[in-house]
Amino acid sequence: MKFLVKAVAGASLLALAACGGNADDKAADNVEAAAENQADALEEAADNTTNETMEDSLEQQADKVREAGEDKADAIDDADDARLENQR
Repeated sequence: MKFLVKAVAGASLLALAACGGNADDKAADNVEAAAENQADALEEAADNTTNETMEDSLEQQADKVREAGEDKADAIDDADDARLENQR
């Protein structure tokens, strides 16, 4: 779980750096897509396990990764919007 959170954070920082402040949503979309891919991988692992407890745990992790990606994408959008407002 810690690894996944760090991976999402790293991907989001990389995507934010690529944004360049152009007020586009590409960086946020990339962060959200990366989180979605990680969550999908966790759900796939949950589907392939025979241990019900492990399956529940993996599905909960997938939900948290997906939510963290959405939150980070929203933060990127908000920061970009604020930057535009300050330039006016």
